[in-house]
Amino acid sequence: MLDAYLTAFGMVFEPYVLAVIVASAVYGLVVGCIPGLSATMATALLVPLTFFMPPVPAVAAIVTTSTMAIFSGDIPGCLLRIPGTPASAAYVEDSYQMTRKGKPELALGIGLYFSALGGLFGTAVMMVASPAIADFALGFGSVEFFWIVAMGLGGAVFIGSASPLKACIALLLGLAIALIGMDNPAGQPRFTFGTTGLLGGISLIPMMVGMFAVSEVLRHMVSKEAKAQIAVTHIGPIFANMWNLTKQYPWQLIRGSALGTVIGIQPGSGADMAAWMSYAMSKRFSKEPEKFGTGHPEGLIEAGASNNSSLAGAWIPALVFGIPGDSITAIAIGVLYMKNMAPGPTIFVNNPQNVYALFLVFVLGNLLMLPLGWAMIKVATKILRVPRDILMPIILLFAIVGAFAINNSLFDVGLMLGFGVLAFFMEENGFPVAPTILGVVLGPLLEENFINSMIKADGNPIGLVDRPIAAVLAAITIGMVVWTIWAARKPKRVPTTV
Repeated sequence: MLDAYLTAFGMVFEPYVLAVIVASAVYGLVVGCIPGLSATMATALLVPLTFFMPPVPAVAAIVTTSTMAIFSGDIPGCLLRIPGTPASAAYVEDSYQMTRKGKPELALGIGLYFSALGGLFGTAVMMVASPAIADFALGFGSVEFFWIVAMGLGGAVFIGSASPLKACIALLLGLAIALIGMDNPAGQPRFTFGTTGLLGGISLIPMMVGMFAVSEVLRHMVSKEAKAQIAVTHIGPIFANMWNLTKQYPWQLIRGSALGTVIGIQPGSGADMAAWMSYAMSKRFSKEPEKFGTGHPEGLIEAGASNNSSLAGAWIPALVFGIPGDSITAIAIGVLYMKNMAPGPTIFVNNPQNVYALFLVFVLGNLLMLPLGWAMIKVATKILRVPRDILMPIILLFAIVGAFAINNSLFDVGLMLGFGVLAFFMEENGFPVAPTILGVVLGPLLEENFINSMIKADGNPIGLVDRPIAAVLAAITIGMVVWTIWAARKPKRVPTTV
């Protein structure tokens, strides 16, 4: 292991890789700072560029961009009361109230400092847990992987969504899209409708760029919301009170980091759920819950640490099982496959140096967040004045060029635009996009492992549960679904007034 880490160290600290990390960090900070441009969209737009990079800088670009963008979303939330990313929405009221009290540097300092600490905590857990889980998973067969994939899909629908029914429909749509093409156990064309461009299936990268970037452009075109104006022109010292807050709220930092990591490991959850749940937990156990929403630092500390720690947690199932923990790791899995780094327990055997390089990039990215985030905060008042009417056409242009460059195909550009329109109408009607992406990513794995399991069992369904680990995973998956359906059918209590 030590030799692999030394090799990884040399791979990460090459001038080219360091330049990619710094450039990706700046890009992630700028995109995350602009309201409406999520960390997922920033990552999706970056993917076409990674096509021309070696494996380590390609993955480093994805990791660094997402890490920076999640933090940077706090900046417009603090200054404009408009969250830059959905994860920042959980505590936007507290951060904005601090700004109204004349203390924007305190709110932004908390977001920056505790996001970095939370990210380092999640990275430490990933470095320790991933190899151990991979060693255990090396004994898994197709049956166990079938239930793990099913559990990941079920978790995304029944735990990671406010509307399980709509999430289930979105997931089924993704699974149906995954059926297209010849990449199936039978090797027969399915649902191609005579179109040669569909024989290879739906290209994942143009699809994701369309669903996350083009849909946002369409949303801006039809939006009638007023453009917010920034009023803050001066921001004081960022790190002045951070050590005192660390000593005052140590348990909030630890609790938020731990919960964020656990939520990140659960497929389909991500930083958004981590931030909301951590903020709610902080208020629940606080000695001063009445201060939440008035500019109180406690919830900011816990939720800020949680959203970045969840990013590292989401990589654990992505690396070990090939199951994305969130939409960002769904994109990253596509990059891993593109770079011949197929995720799974064997990646720690076949490419240990690349995995350890990923760990080092996480550490470096969270450490770089402090100086680069500080610089970003200082120039935020200028970045936030960029008119979105200028920004959105540029984003659309980059999306079109990126989709074309992957296969030099106009068909992929058409796919990207089509899925952008589809995602726009889905979100306008309350259907989440992430389960659809998850269905496309995991659909082939689900089908392949199911077919292999049935072949081994001579078509007997009992073969899916006749091994101890498979039976436990099946019970967890079925129990999760049954519990969610039961909870949804349970009548809600209506508060009575006296």
